[in-house]
This record gives sequence, C-alpha cells and structure tokens, in this order.
Amino acid sequence: MPKLLVVYDSQTGNTEKMAKAVAEGAESVSGVEVIVKYYVQPKELEEASAIIFGSPTYHHDMTLPIKHILEEASKANVKLQGKIGAVFGSYGWSGEAPKLILEVLKNRFGMETIDSELTMLYTPDNDGLAKCRNLGKTVAEKIVNK
Repeated sequence: MPKLLVVYDSQTGNTEKMAKAVAEGAESVSGVEVIVKYYVQPKELEEASAIIFGSPTYHHDMTLPIKHILEEASKANVKLQGKIGAVFGSYGWSGEAPKLILEVLKNRFGMETIDSELTMLYTPDNDGLAKCRNLGKTVAEKIVNK
C-alpha cells in the first residue's frame, strides 16, 4: 500500500490544523496509508510514496525543524526523485516558507511537485481547511493512480 507522509511544524497551532485537514483529505482515498508526523528521520522520507510538508513562515523562512529535516535528508543522499511532493503553511505577514520548501523538493530532490503551494493567513477558516483536505485528497489520488 502506498504511504503518504505529512510532515509539519507549527508555532501557533495554525499549521497543525492545516496538517490535520490535509491528512483527513488523504484518508478519504482508499488504498493509501497516511502518516502524520512532527519529525521524521531521512529514511522515513525515502519509504514514502508522497510527502506533503507544512511549515509556517518564520522570519521570512521555513522553520528550523523543517529546514533540519531537509538538510539531514540531503546529507544522507535520500532518494526522493519521482515521488510526489506538496507543501502548505500558515503565515502572519510574508508567507515564503512553502515556496522555499517547494523549490527544495523540486530542485534538490527531483520530486514531482504540486506546483502551487497552499498558504493561509493566520488561522485557517472553513474554506481554508476544505482546501487543505482537497490537497491531501489530490496527492493521495495521484499515488494510488500512479
């Protein structure tokens, strides 16, 4: 069964709400194992068929825990080429983190990415959470049909 990994960091709980909604959407697709984690080892990334990263924007950047995961995966030469990748995150004023993560997934790891990052200003509302569920469902359907 294909694995979809949702890896996130959250400073205020907003990105965590988004992560849970992404997972709900992915779980609506049968035939996918959905794993939601706050931290992963590089090998766990390699074992997944798809990875959705979530990070709030903190000082115009992704948070240090997410940056650390990506740097460790790079150092360990984790093979993610061809896997599906997507990103989401909340922000207060600038919102760059998801775009930065997306660039790393495409350019460093060669992942097939969902090219539009999902961002939410502050706390996601019902419409925002619906978009998160849709992102999870879209990625899950891609790995089931791959």
